[in-house]
Amino acid sequence: MAWTSASKLFFVGRSLLNGLSNHGLGLWRTSHEITCSSLLSQQQRTFIQMRTNLKVVDNSGAKRIMCIQALKGKKGARLGDTIVASVKESQPGGKVKKGDVVYAVVVRAAMPRGRCDGSEVKFDDNAAVLVNKQGEPIGTRVFGPVPHELRKKKHVKILSLAEHIA
Repeated sequence: MAWTSASKLFFVGRSLLNGLSNHGLGLWRTSHEITCSSLLSQQQRTFIQMRTNLKVVDNSGAKRIMCIQALKGKKGARLGDTIVASVKESQPGGKVKKGDVVYAVVVRAAMPRGRCDGSEVKFDDNAAVLVNKQGEPIGTRVFGPVPHELRKKKHVKILSLAEHIA
């Protein structure tokens, strides 16, 4: 690891002096490849977009859903946004079955969201609650923490069903 950081410093120092030899370029390629591979190994936090898998945190019968379309925004959905999703895994005897197309509200997202007081809220996983077309939850319980930003998005019923409001 010390060698890679030394090669980075070597390249920076040489580029500032506008002098590059073939040897310096070779060291830069090596350190650049190492840097790129380490960046790719880190998980990138992005919007909830098409083909994103989400955990379902209510008792509607679904375990896992896959986002088909975000109903708001071109980039994707964030906390409190409604998405159209397909049920990928479900519990036997639940209200929804595997393959059903459902609406869901994103209640936890791994992408950080800034609050008006300057703090950020970020969760470890992506989770959603299934709702009907009118925006009412299908399940009767919501598990885990739910951010209070859902109040601004008019999802007060989900907040009232939640165990913990973050």
